[in-house]
Amino acid sequence: MRVATWNVNSVAARLPRLRDWLAEVRPDVLCLQETKCAEEAFPTDEVAELGYEVAAWGEGRWNGVAILSRVGISDVSRGFPGQPAWAGEPEADPPALLELPPHREARAIAASCGPLRVWSVYVPNGRTPDSPHYAYKLEWLAALRDALAEEVDAGGPLVVAGDFNVAPTDADVWDPQVFVGSTHVTDAERQALAELAALGLTDVPARALKHGTPFTYWDYRAGRFHKNEGMRIDLVYANGAAAELVQDAYVDREARKGKAPSDHAPVVVDLAL
Repeated sequence: MRVATWNVNSVAARLPRLRDWLAEVRPDVLCLQETKCAEEAFPTDEVAELGYEVAAWGEGRWNGVAILSRVGISDVSRGFPGQPAWAGEPEADPPALLELPPHREARAIAASCGPLRVWSVYVPNGRTPDSPHYAYKLEWLAALRDALAEEVDAGGPLVVAGDFNVAPTDADVWDPQVFVGSTHVTDAERQALAELAALGLTDVPARALKHGTPFTYWDYRAGRFHKNEGMRIDLVYANGAAAELVQDAYVDREARKGKAPSDHAPVVVDLAL
């Protein structure tokens, strides 16, 4: 069983690339983040032509998560108990978002796909350590940990995949000195990931196809991709029942190339299911 995760940075903008990639790589399950479309606007018919069912949760121009499956989708949940609401930040969020009441953003969706329980998550960015969004990020991760505790203990194979917006160690960024004072690398964020792992989840190591560094994200600016100045922030966590079935895992760096790519590359994991 092949499971993948990909922050597509707009499913509408990336639809031709997404369809081509699905046809080539043929994951059984694909977790998507930052779809940037409402649920009813998701291109369900276009991916159904390739054999995929869809469970999506979106809010238009922001955020958005989905799960695509060729092995069935059931028991779908959007969001999770205790997920904090976001009221917006006047200095950073667009006026249209600030006009909304505090709401649970479309950042997590879960489903059962054949024998596997799958979560697709898009963790808040955090912006800067002194931003309200950073406190929201830590609160969100703590609530996710609590929500996952029961599922991890359920015993069946479980995968939690997505854009965590945290580099677990200094080895997961191209130059730790560049990120001093920034989000994604702070002790508190890394501790939040460690607490997720402490539930009984394993960070599945993915191999790099080039350079020996399995980065998954490269900023569009300053030629970061071509210089391999990236970060590993797209992660796949597996509980014990799933981790022992991992046969291979890799970062599909090729998908980051070409015209109008996402700034993230997919992570692909093969399980003996």
